[in-house]
Amino acid sequence: QVQLVESGGGLVQAGGSLRLSCAASGHTFSDYAMGWFRQAPGKEREFVAAISWSGGSSYYADSMKGRFTISRDNTKNTVFLQMNSLKPEDTAVYCCAAGPGHGFGGSVYYDYWGQGTQVTVSS
Repeated sequence: QVQLVESGGGLVQAGGSLRLSCAASGHTFSDYAMGWFRQAPGKEREFVAAISWSGGSSYYADSMKGRFTISRDNTKNTVFLQMNSLKPEDTAVYCCAAGPGHGFGGSVYYDYWGQGTQVTVSS
């Protein structure tokens, strides 16, 4: 079992930045690929970004490329999502997830999920 706890969400104006963190416990963190997903009210869960177990490879949804950066610190069992140039349409609950790394862009590739942190971007 892996427990994931997100933090760092909040209210920010359009054009601003936030850095989300996801702390993992319960298993060897470096065994897992990590992903970030988001879900806005009335919408389906959406892939945001993912990173391989070593941090050597990262993947992004097209709409996040150039604005969001995923990273991880395996010594601290934490994955980060740096979000810049935020837009009102980025408003959502952001969740991190852990999986074996067989794939990255879909929910099916992840076995463990955090509860999420709310990000609200005002116009």
